[in-house]
Amino acid sequence: MIPEFLVTHSGGFHADELLSSVVLTRLFPQARITRSRAPEWLAPGPDRIIYDVGGAYDPDARIFDHHQRGAPLRDDGQPYSSFGLIWKHFGRDYLAASGVPQAHVETIHGSFDTSFVLPVDLVDNGALSPAVAGKLAGLTLPALLETLKPVFDETDPEADDRAFHAALAAARSFVEARIAQSAAKLRAEALVNQAIVDAGEARILELPMGMPFRPAIVKAGADHLLFVVHPRDRDWCLTTIRRADEGFEVRADLPAAWAGLTNGDLEAACGVKGASFCHNGRFVAAARTREAALAMAELAVNEAVSAGSAAAAAAE
Repeated sequence: MIPEFLVTHSGGFHADELLSSVVLTRLFPQARITRSRAPEWLAPGPDRIIYDVGGAYDPDARIFDHHQRGAPLRDDGQPYSSFGLIWKHFGRDYLAASGVPQAHVETIHGSFDTSFVLPVDLVDNGALSPAVAGKLAGLTLPALLETLKPVFDETDPEADDRAFHAALAAARSFVEARIAQSAAKLRAEALVNQAIVDAGEARILELPMGMPFRPAIVKAGADHLLFVVHPRDRDWCLTTIRRADEGFEVRADLPAAWAGLTNGDLEAACGVKGASFCHNGRFVAAARTREAALAMAELAVNEAVSAGSAAAAAAE
């Protein structure tokens, strides 16, 4: 039965029930969020889903709490919050309702659970402290959502509910954007894979537009690639490929002689008409035409290969 009510607790709110509400309101837009601890609302019924309250985890009765003794754990022993439980049971339907192709649902469901849901679960259960983020602790999503709570001396009895719904809108934006990005990465993977096939043994990967490319390059084992070229709105971009997800080390830098130059100065330095910009950090450059971007890329490859050969010879 389609629920008429989405029941969670009243009072102060946390990230887990807000994010649970994002999922449930997408699937059941006609249902009314009811924030209460009254026994009559916490009693299971066919007209409601109860989450982050109720003292039980009973999917058949549609109760998804995690505060009770014997609360559910993941297969690896890590604790669920209400968000993890709601994602486990409703996440795939949420992705389908969000337009994710069926072939990608399982992949995104798992990756979103690992990278987004699990950290919220751990923080909510006290199994992970935001302090591990150091100076960024106050900028983690759970912390930011809680800053939207009313201040302690707010006297309006409706303040908590108003703040909850304002925070819900913010939480929805983050979830929808993260899912959209995950879906886009999978679409990009297919395009990058085809471009890798087309490139063969070349060191330069040409893409039809800007898109996430590193995960697909790594997955394909295309270790020979050094640079990526693609069109932008009014010009063409030449970019490096990072060695790892973290950090800024790249497979090969753009030539040092180009660093920080633009337009005529860059054209003179590289000898390519149409070269227009090179970042001082030497990880991205631009050109006015495809031909210019590819010519710059070839020069960058030649310099990188020569430098690599010289380093190898010196090590012998």
